[in-house]
Amino acid sequence: MANVLGYAEIRDGEAGKAAREVLGAAHGLAAALGGEAHAVVVGGPGVREGAASLSGFAAARIFVGQDASLQLQQPDVAAAAIARLVESGDYAAVLFPATAQGKDLGPRVAARLGRGLATEITSLEASGGTIVARRPMYAGKAIATLRFSDGPALMSIRANGFAPVELDTGGAVEDIEVNAADARVRVTGLEQGDRDQVDVGEANIVVSGGRGMQGPEHWHLLEALVAALGDEAALGASRAVVDAGWRPHGEQVGQTGKTVSPNLYFAVGVSGAIQHLAGMRTAKVIVAINRDADAPIFGVADYGLVGDVFEVLPPLAAAIREARGEG
Repeated sequence: MANVLGYAEIRDGEAGKAAREVLGAAHGLAAALGGEAHAVVVGGPGVREGAASLSGFAAARIFVGQDASLQLQQPDVAAAAIARLVESGDYAAVLFPATAQGKDLGPRVAARLGRGLATEITSLEASGGTIVARRPMYAGKAIATLRFSDGPALMSIRANGFAPVELDTGGAVEDIEVNAADARVRVTGLEQGDRDQVDVGEANIVVSGGRGMQGPEHWHLLEALVAALGDEAALGASRAVVDAGWRPHGEQVGQTGKTVSPNLYFAVGVSGAIQHLAGMRTAKVIVAINRDADAPIFGVADYGLVGDVFEVLPPLAAAIREARGEG
């Protein structure tokens, strides 16, 4: 029991960043256990084509459950298919991305298997057949160390916590059973949000605004900064901003929003309430801009700038564009 299974999301026919990171984590753990990384993909017509590319990201075997009943996400059907695969494959661990879809499927699979689920894992290793995982707790003020002596260990991994592995295994695509009768709830429609922007939970760079922006009419300053930073940047917001109706809930960063771990995080006009810190303090580099020199956000920031955001943002965006050769 040394193999590790990773759930890979296929979006618009392609394996996205979340899928590649899950397989990177699965490959690293499987190598430590002396096994292989396997991928499982479940979805409607077209996912098979996207799944084939996963062999280039260390997936030695690729299991695909493709069925017309999954054209719209049917979590009970998908969870049942994955649980059957886990039971038949005798896996040491099963990994899910900590995305909206992964957070939906992971607990359902765990319930079907009668096991617990460790969430938001940021570190994985194995020693003597025991899997050791670490995750932040108490708004990131403590790190919990979890040890799994028997499998399968079910976990979700935090975005940007594990690097993809470009390794071509030549893994073949294999079919698994999908039974539409497993559905207890039927999804009848799907509303897509703004697909032009990178999801804040997966972005390498996040620019978040707080109440210091004073109103939605000033958000264009943050949008200009995001544009200057490039395609890997996304907009975020504090809970106070979302509660005020300035920005959509999908952009909320924090304990009641999304947990992000980007390489670079800008907190603009964000005071740094504990609920917000819980969602972003694991970012690699944190830049805080606030006129209040005593704002708690400066306590976790790597770089801090005390000043008026309305005076700071335009020249900052211009300097970044110049540095990137865009004038």
